[in-house]
Amino acid sequence: MKFGAVIMTAASALAATSTAWEMTTWADFARGRFEGLSLSRDGRLTLAPKLETLFASGQPAVWTMVQGPRGEIYLGTGHRGELHRVDPSGASALLWTAPEPEIFALAMGPGGVLYAGTSPGGKVYRVENGKATEYFNPGARYIWSLAVGRDGVLYVGTGDQGKVFAVREAGKGEPYYDTAQGHVTALAFDTGGRLLAGTEPNGILYRIAAKDKAFVLYDSSLPEIRSIVPMPDGAIYVAALGGTIAKRSASALSQGAGAAAQGAITAPTTSITVTEEAQAGLDLRPKQQAGQQPAAQAGAAALPVIQTVEYAGVEKSALYRVHPDNTVDTLWTSKEENIFDLVEQSGRLLFSTDGQGRIYGFAPDRKVTLIAQTNESEATRLALSPSGLLASTGNLGKLYRLTDALGTAGSYESPVHDAQSVARWGRLRWRGDVPQGARIVFRTRTGNSARPDRTWSEWTQAPASPLGAAIVSPNARFIQWRAEIAAPAGASPVLDSVSVAYLPQNQSPAVRAITVTTQLLANQAAAAKVMPAAQQAAASYSITVTDTGEPGASTASGTPVQTQSRAGARQLTIAWQADDPESDQLVYSLSFRGVEERQWKPIRSNLTESSFLLDADVLADGEYYFRVRASDRPSNAPAFAREAELVSAPVLVDNTPPVISFSSGVRANGRFEIDFEAADGASPLRRCEYSLDAGPWTVLEAADGVTDSLAERFRVAIENLSPAEHLVVVRVYDAAGNAGLGKTLVREP
Repeated sequence: MKFGAVIMTAASALAATSTAWEMTTWADFARGRFEGLSLSRDGRLTLAPKLETLFASGQPAVWTMVQGPRGEIYLGTGHRGELHRVDPSGASALLWTAPEPEIFALAMGPGGVLYAGTSPGGKVYRVENGKATEYFNPGARYIWSLAVGRDGVLYVGTGDQGKVFAVREAGKGEPYYDTAQGHVTALAFDTGGRLLAGTEPNGILYRIAAKDKAFVLYDSSLPEIRSIVPMPDGAIYVAALGGTIAKRSASALSQGAGAAAQGAITAPTTSITVTEEAQAGLDLRPKQQAGQQPAAQAGAAALPVIQTVEYAGVEKSALYRVHPDNTVDTLWTSKEENIFDLVEQSGRLLFSTDGQGRIYGFAPDRKVTLIAQTNESEATRLALSPSGLLASTGNLGKLYRLTDALGTAGSYESPVHDAQSVARWGRLRWRGDVPQGARIVFRTRTGNSARPDRTWSEWTQAPASPLGAAIVSPNARFIQWRAEIAAPAGASPVLDSVSVAYLPQNQSPAVRAITVTTQLLANQAAAAKVMPAAQQAAASYSITVTDTGEPGASTASGTPVQTQSRAGARQLTIAWQADDPESDQLVYSLSFRGVEERQWKPIRSNLTESSFLLDADVLADGEYYFRVRASDRPSNAPAFAREAELVSAPVLVDNTPPVISFSSGVRANGRFEIDFEAADGASPLRRCEYSLDAGPWTVLEAADGVTDSLAERFRVAIENLSPAEHLVVVRVYDAAGNAGLGKTLVREP
């Protein structure tokens, strides 16, 4: 039977603000946590093949594994260099503990002879009948890879010299090929028995046909060739990663950090820096730091910690197919996960990554399926066995077995969703197919920290409902859902999509600043604004001067006295800055009150612009506050709309010029002196100047030396005033820019 619901993106009453978080694609689901579930490329969750823990090593990582002639599995671990044997039944035994802390490579030779490569101070040991003896010491720091040819010759891939050695008997090995790279990270044989070698840091795949004779099959854009799988048809599958060869140990280092602090593990640090020389294929062997003990002398507890440079602008890992004609196809890439190993099973590729220890399937149609997730840091190696696929892991060094039979139960935990603010939760809806006898149960939890912790609510089951399940978790900013799937053996429900409807808490807008400025209108515009039309017509006149010198005809019956308008009418520009954290549309209301007044008087409401022009004449002289209120009601339901306000600093409105009063002039000390007073009712005086007989203006200062008060006394002293009648004009400005004018006549006999 099928269940489903239309995804709710808005409620009828809250159409502008309700939203839904929907998960329906591969990319949506891939970010979650899988337990017993698989994910198809088209974004469908189903029960996965049964994944069982076959063995736990108790070590931070299982680096390598190889299958013995009787189906037993041998595992090499770090950071104590243990070699374990695990039978198909799960029974295990510790065979040997190496003097070196890491076993990075294992290989099975003829007759069940096992070879183990250790690091650092790399050596190869031969393990036979439970006894390990040193077999070959190449003088290299690391042994990364081992492979046994058809003739029984053991090939050893080393670092940090990047050489391949051929070992034909104990203690007798010779350099087989020098790659001029830092590390030989993978070895295998093609169908013709030729050796294949993958390297780091240039990610080159070599085919070595004979001693010192090689051909580059592919030069990857990624730093490391991690795994090589030859096919019977001559094709070669290659896994490359863009992290580092140290990635296989980096995740486990965090587990070993505590032991290191107790003296159980100590390590010099080797740095591999990718430079232009590296890209050119030059030798990049790490340089020993001054005073650093060589690896071979560092003791059994030495631990390799390799730091490398990240590669910007490239994929993190890739899967290639090298065809028999040497052409190459890129089958799969990822910017999020490193690919660690791959195997071929019945025409399908299986590969493992460090994305929570995942195992993917790659079908011939190039569709990728997430088959299983171990929830470890990385799935380091894969191997096929008669009982199923085997996967070793790092972070916790375990061996898992993936059977062909489907599990009967599993769960999926979604990534955490951020609603950006505390949200009201609506319904959880889903779409899928549930066979008879199967079930899907959903649970949710919420919290206000980005990562779920003990401050989050408990998992709460969402009640079943044909219209979706109402979420009962507390209102919060973050939410996570979980699906628990169960079914009889052989059947699997399918989950196609899940959506969570919610209403984020509306956040208040903010008014950041208010600016009030005064400006003057041009004379004509001011006159047109303040003078009635009839008065304008009566006051207008023109005078035409002809070439005879006679005045032309007047446009009026007489010549009236010309009345000069004020320099300009004043306007207040009130501007403000406001914003909304959710980019909601805002409307504004503007009001004012005098400094000594109590109630706000509205000027204008429902403004959509962030400025307003106000004639200053409508306000009497004095100081005023202006208030701006911003509301996000155009984008929210009335019950959830929010507003904010800001009040300006006191704004001085002064439309009246200073008043000037003269005293009589007197002659004293050979000059003529005129005293006068200037006063303003609103703002302090700022400037004073006088003109004699329409001459240039001369600046005056107040009698007390500074022009800065509402009322000031001034004195005009005129030297060498000639006997005659003279006009003295005085102009005084206040702080608002208003100019007061006064005149007096001086008659000298």
